[in-house]
Amino acid sequence: MSASRSTVKTTARANDGLQTFTWVGKDKRGVVMKGEQAAKNINLVKAELRRQGITPQTVKPKSKPLFGAAGSAIKPRDIAIFSRQIATMMKSGVPIVSALEIIGNGNKNPRMRAMVDSIRGDIQGGMSFTEALTKHPVQFDELYRNLVRAGEAAGVLETVLDTIATYKENLEALKGKIKKAMFYPAMVVAVALIVSAILLVFVVPQFQEVFKGFGADLPAFTLMIIHLSDFMVSWWWLMLLGLIGAGVAFIAAKKRSLAFQHFLDRMILKVPVIGQIMHNSSIARFSRTLGVTFKAGVPLVEALDTVAGATGNAVYTDAVYRIRDDVAVGYPVNMAMKQVNLFPHMVIQMTAIGEEAGALDTMLFKVAEFYEQEVNNAVDALSSLLEPMIMVFLGVIVGGMVVAMYLPIFKLASVV
Repeated sequence: MSASRSTVKTTARANDGLQTFTWVGKDKRGVVMKGEQAAKNINLVKAELRRQGITPQTVKPKSKPLFGAAGSAIKPRDIAIFSRQIATMMKSGVPIVSALEIIGNGNKNPRMRAMVDSIRGDIQGGMSFTEALTKHPVQFDELYRNLVRAGEAAGVLETVLDTIATYKENLEALKGKIKKAMFYPAMVVAVALIVSAILLVFVVPQFQEVFKGFGADLPAFTLMIIHLSDFMVSWWWLMLLGLIGAGVAFIAAKKRSLAFQHFLDRMILKVPVIGQIMHNSSIARFSRTLGVTFKAGVPLVEALDTVAGATGNAVYTDAVYRIRDDVAVGYPVNMAMKQVNLFPHMVIQMTAIGEEAGALDTMLFKVAEFYEQEVNNAVDALSSLLEPMIMVFLGVIVGGMVVAMYLPIFKLASVV
């Protein structure tokens, strides 16, 4: 248990039957101290505090959050930061248990802190790091666990963890670029549709009342907008239900139907500009992941089996499985890659050079860096291209409705 003048925080493994208690007490100097302690009952907490020279004043069960578990969900970025922290400390000579204790105590997310404490407790109980991670498959996928297992077996765990940390950081940066490319135009379109719906439901009917007193025929464009407004006012609830239903059905189909997932992944690769970004992203993820696993000492066939799920696209996943099957029967990696007819010639050639030179991981890292830079450049170019297109889109949608409403006024003014 670590102590300071004002706060002492004690942490114990949250095994079955243990409960977390908060306590307040005084040390031998009369300094008020407080902290947390996991134990089976209050008496054991008091006994442990007295053993450490602290006179307990208040000991009570820690209150639970009102709505479920406290803290935000553990995200891939949190795992990337965790990997970098533990790699840095282990390379500095800090034992893994101490490193986990420091990381756990310094983490602000209660869920992350609880997970790290659980891993530390399992290692103290005699488990290997890999076995402890296996208890958290959502946060540490098969690739992560395989790399750690290879590092432990070779006695170079700190080096492998440093490689994993770099890999996770690069992967999250790449994902962020892809999300940026998709999110910005989608949000602008959504805002444009919401503004258009508001205009049709609330603004156009006001103009319609004014037009009734004109006593003249309205322009065709204005009549079209008025009819669309009448439809929206009468059936907005049906359209809203249909939109929600379509969204729920899409998400459900994407999660449950493998065929639908494959269809979406094939279609997105064919979309102009976006498709090329997704191609480059999948190649970058394939190259970096295979390079990391191969460098860690994972056998090539096993590495390819693990890499398949990390490409981020079902088309590339199927291609990697085919490559794995060909490599398993003796084909070189570059020849197997050529057979799937999906990877660019440059990637195949660099892989071939890496195999011949015995530096496959180095070449794969160079390929990954090249295609990651291609993704960065493409996203930046796409953002520059989309900005004027989005302005035109907003002008046509919103401006078109404004013009349609003022056309009758202009027509009336010309008659007068």
